Amino acid sequence: MRAAMRYSPRMFENTIAKLEQEIQGGALEPARKAELLALLARLRAEVATLPPGEDEQARSVSGFAALSAHEATRSTSRPKLLEVSLRGLAASGQELELTHPRLAEVVNQLCALLSNMGI
Repeated sequence: MRAAMRYSPRMFENTIAKLEQEIQGGALEPARKAELLALLARLRAEVATLPPGEDEQARSVSGFAALSAHEATRSTSRPKLLEVSLRGLAASGQELELTHPRLAEVVNQLCALLSNMGI
């Protein structure tokens, strides 16, 4: 059985940095890029407030955020894949709603923005 990989703040930061690069280089209109980048900055700030014992939740949020952003910004749209990734992102955010309402709010806003991008 494979040992579980430990989440680290550096892994999350690398994921967010990669997403920012993908968004910057994507074919999105400047206003959408700015909005996505602002939400990623808020996501980064909120995840940084999670206590060390909540690493699994942080990994879920960052993983689904990465998948959702990728699916929303890819050159050939795949609506079903975007829908699945957004459901995962929303579910990971709902788990945190009671304990971390600001993080859940950012995740919900990110879901709404990605799903409303006209894809």
